[in-house]
Amino acid sequence: MEPSTKRYLQAVRRTHARGNATEHSYRPALAELVEGFGPGLEVTNEPRRVRCGAPDLIVGRGGLPFGFIECKDVTVSLDDAEQTEQLQRYRQGLDHLILTNYLEFRYYIRGEQQMHAVLGRIDAGGKVKSLTGGDEQLGGMFSAFLAAEPVKIASAAELAARMADVAKIINHAIRGAFEQEQEPAGTLHGEYEAFRQTLLRDLTVEQFADMYAQTVCYGMFSARVNVPDQRADEFTREHAAYDLPRTNPFLRETFDYIAGTRLDESIVWAVDLLTAILRRCEMNEVLRDFGRAKRDEDPVVHFYETFLSEYDPNLRQTRGVYYTPEPVVGYIVRSVDAILRDRFDCPDGLADSTKIDAPFGPPDKNGNRETRRVHRVQILDPAAGTGTFLYETVARIHDAIEHSAGAWGGANGYVAQHLLPRLFGFELMMAPYAVAHLKLGWLLKETGYNFPGDERLRVYLTNTLEEAEVVAGPVLAMANEIAKEANAASEV
Repeated sequence: MEPSTKRYLQAVRRTHARGNATEHSYRPALAELVEGFGPGLEVTNEPRRVRCGAPDLIVGRGGLPFGFIECKDVTVSLDDAEQTEQLQRYRQGLDHLILTNYLEFRYYIRGEQQMHAVLGRIDAGGKVKSLTGGDEQLGGMFSAFLAAEPVKIASAAELAARMADVAKIINHAIRGAFEQEQEPAGTLHGEYEAFRQTLLRDLTVEQFADMYAQTVCYGMFSARVNVPDQRADEFTREHAAYDLPRTNPFLRETFDYIAGTRLDESIVWAVDLLTAILRRCEMNEVLRDFGRAKRDEDPVVHFYETFLSEYDPNLRQTRGVYYTPEPVVGYIVRSVDAILRDRFDCPDGLADSTKIDAPFGPPDKNGNRETRRVHRVQILDPAAGTGTFLYETVARIHDAIEHSAGAWGGANGYVAQHLLPRLFGFELMMAPYAVAHLKLGWLLKETGYNFPGDERLRVYLTNTLEEAEVVAGPVLAMANEIAKEANAASEV
């Protein structure tokens, strides 16, 4: 028997013999055993993270996790442990997982048991007895476990399903961390209050965790899209905010709170798990899937729908998450375009670029109102979702006008002067909001428009039915970023 394995089993035997050991008592010995199997390993045994839903031991290299170990007491049957909701969630969401009661070990890859090792048993007298050959079994298992890499992902459907699995873990971790926070002014409580008071007054903690998990997933995805595959190893959670598109300043400003350096320490592991998956994602192949769609299909919406069906099939009914089929969207947009031409004296329809003088804001004390020069045809989707209607509108306008680079995408072209200033969307939920920004940004780039500097898309995170409200106190920074969006929407 290898010295490290022999030493480990002796430690388990001594701890068990004391008669008052708990599941936690054996963890230091197991962590030491794992570290002994290879150089450069980082084995984390953080009680606070465990209370928030993390596996008992997190094994990583270079600051990112690649494997997880869930521990049960030496007297617990692993057959029973496998049936728990916790293990089902871990097996679904974690590529490489070991379940152990410190004597028996089961190694799962993407939820399926691949290897099994037994170091010892508790005999009839209650003593730990070693089994011949167990050390070799365990050595082989850990050799495979420590050589593991996150599974490569090269299709949009596979990535959407994988992100959904991780979103479930992040959601559970957030709820656990929220319960563990002692101070009402803690990080997560502050963010919850910011969302509740400026977006959705009846927001529950469960809904907040859901919103948070989806936002992390789609924010990280949006950031990873902007990192070339050849530099994927440089993609990090801490730098993700800088990789987000400049067309979405709200997400850039708030992402540090949500997933960056200000992230609650107890849920860092879960977001780092997502980072590791996205690092190994062949994003060029994923985006190529997006480009295979016909005009009457929206692959980004299908990507989000796949995510939702895996993440929470009941979410559509409980949250009203329904998407208008693309053919219906096309019909409605074409109909509006025709009505503008036929009944409102706009020969260019949705592409109309004429301007008029229009009253703006409330009257002053003399009853006079400010007048502004604005486009006659304004485009607003007050419940934009993933931007399906806005996407189809932009595509139809692009088809209707001159396609030369200067006329469409130049600094003084149509997009800058006559499209973006009158194209607006409001969306309440952060994940669809992030998707809408991503999708519209792609479309405009594909048609030849590059956003200069810090120009943004005028799609705002806001509650269409309520006014903006700035929250005072320790959550001011987060709340004010949300309030800026709502105030901009109010001006629209």
